[in-house]
Amino acid sequence: MDIEQTLITRSEGKCELCGDTTDLSVHDISGAEEVNAKDRSALLCATCQQQLDGSADLDENHWRCLNDSMWSAVPALQVLAYRQLHALSNTAWASDLLDMLYLEDDTLAWAQQGLANGDDNDLVCKDSNGTILSAGDTVTLIKDLAVKGANFTAKRGTTVKNISLTDNPEQIEGKVNSTRIVLLSKFLKKA
Repeated sequence: MDIEQTLITRSEGKCELCGDTTDLSVHDISGAEEVNAKDRSALLCATCQQQLDGSADLDENHWRCLNDSMWSAVPALQVLAYRQLHALSNTAWASDLLDMLYLEDDTLAWAQQGLANGDDNDLVCKDSNGTILSAGDTVTLIKDLAVKGANFTAKRGTTVKNISLTDNPEQIEGKVNSTRIVLLSKFLKKA
């Protein structure tokens, strides 16, 4: 059985991310070249394909479908969901979904392989010990920090999971006390 037919059977003839049934085609997911082709592919509609490859403008409301598809047992779909939620992490709903998403270590490594880190190698975010921080890392506060506008203090030792990087290599974003805040990387250490 060829890859497309295998994926049609697996997906029951629907886009594996949004559920659309029109204009379906095979999408190869970058990274994990050691994984066989059918396990690193997904059956996607034209809308999902075009937004993933950048040939169409990103419609963040279309991606609310990830609320369901991110729970797939298929690692390839978990990787696509993680990458797309990461791309949309500046929106509250996508950031919340990304915080909830759990991936096995090898699947997470695959998902992070495909994230665009840009060509600016000098824009590397480092913690207080000089360890490079990546999106999705867990960090710990090394100092009590007053959070402006939120009327609380983030205490030393607080763990911040699934951080997001910003355009500024000295800052990260993360949730403390269910509030998404910007933290200075010099007050963090990688957990």
